[in-house]
This record gives sequence, structure tokens and C-alpha cells, in this order.
Amino acid sequence: MIRILAISDIHGSYVEFNALLSKVNYRPAEDKLILMGDYVDRGLDSKGIVEQVMTLQQECGAIVLKGNHDKMACDALTSDDDKLDTHWLTNGGFHTLMSYCEAGYEGLQKDFGWKDYMQLKEKIRRDYRHHIDFLSTLPLYHETEEHIFVHAGINPLIEDWKQQDPYDFIWIREPFYKNPVVSTNKTVVFGHTSTMDLHDSEEIWFSPLGDKIGIDGGCAYGQRLNCLEISAGKYITHFVRNGETL
Repeated sequence: MIRILAISDIHGSYVEFNALLSKVNYRPAEDKLILMGDYVDRGLDSKGIVEQVMTLQQECGAIVLKGNHDKMACDALTSDDDKLDTHWLTNGGFHTLMSYCEAGYEGLQKDFGWKDYMQLKEKIRRDYRHHIDFLSTLPLYHETEEHIFVHAGINPLIEDWKQQDPYDFIWIREPFYKNPVVSTNKTVVFGHTSTMDLHDSEEIWFSPLGDKIGIDGGCAYGQRLNCLEISAGKYITHFVRNGETL
């Protein structure tokens, strides 16, 4: 029996992510790993996470979906729009930049200026274009016989959820989780909205209606990284706390 292991909102939490994979005894040949977006920003090692996630997709067959932070990073890095740059930097992008710094960039956190940003942005464009291309081309959802996996959710007002605005797959919040999903009989597994906001707990949230499962435990905010295991028709929850190591 193949296990599904769903994880979302890693946000550069390299140590915690690997501790969680070890804790659930992830076996690529036997398990289906589904990663539901937001690999970058806020945490300490976005670069390391992107590299690992690329490997997991290419060598282990992991399903890798796009999150809003992945899109924000790509939009800023591939454009020359100051508004996109500012939006990204003020939403955790600075930590992503620092993870791509060489040793010579130590101390930039104190003296970092716009010129430094533009130089580092050009370096990432030049040396890590494959990371940008990878994040840019990720799919927005993954569907199985019983579940829809997506970063943020689906719009309950759209009759055919697959035709909804792409924005909603990675950004939607209250209209999705506060209303019943009637456009599908499948359970929607999502991240993006912290479980603290859903039920004032770091634990995985199971909707009373059974139509949604929220798994973002807020690791990037000092809480925990959750994993939802789906096996033999049952749900099993796993987690590591922020700062937890192997």
C-alpha cells in the first residue's frame, strides 16, 4: 500500500524538513511525497530547500506544487519592477536572498542597500536560473481519486474549480476555508493559511464538514512543520517543531 505524505509551507526550514522526512521514515520507492508550495522566504535556507526539492522531484518522483511565495520570488527576480521587489522583500524575501549569498556577503543584513540587492538579484539570475525556472513552472494542484492537493485552496463559487483564476490556487483564504466545497466531492488538502488561524492550534485542521484539511503548522513562525500521512484510507499526523533536528 502506497503512503501519501503531504507537507506544505517549508519556507527554507531545511533542518526541520529533513528531520520530518526522517521521522516519517520516508521511502521514495514506496511513498508518494506531495509538497504543496512555499519552499522559499522567511526561513534560513531557501536555496538548500529548492535544491533538495528539485532532487526529490527528479529522482524520487515527488509531486511539487507552487505556492504564493515561490511565485513572488520568481516575479521579483525575473522583472525590473520595484513594486514586485519591495513586495517580495517585505514578505520574507530578504531571507531567501541571504541564503544565496557567498561568504563575502556576510554582514549584509546590517548594511544591505538597494545597490546590494540589485547585484545579488543579478547573481541569482545568472548562477541560479535553473532554480527560477523550476519554481516558475511548477503545477498549481495535484488530484487523486479522493483528494485535491493545492497550496491555498479552491474557489467554492466556481462551478468547475479547475477553471478558476490561477491566483486562487496560491492565494485564496477565507472564501475557501469558511465555505463548504460543493464543486467536488473530493477532500481538499491545503497549506497557506496557518492552522493557528483555522482552529487556534498548530495541529493539522480537519474541517467539520470533512471537505478540507489544513496542514500549515507555521514552522517559519516558530511553530511546527506538519506532515499528513494518508494510508489505507486513514489519516495520520506527524510533525517536528521549529528548531528540531535529526
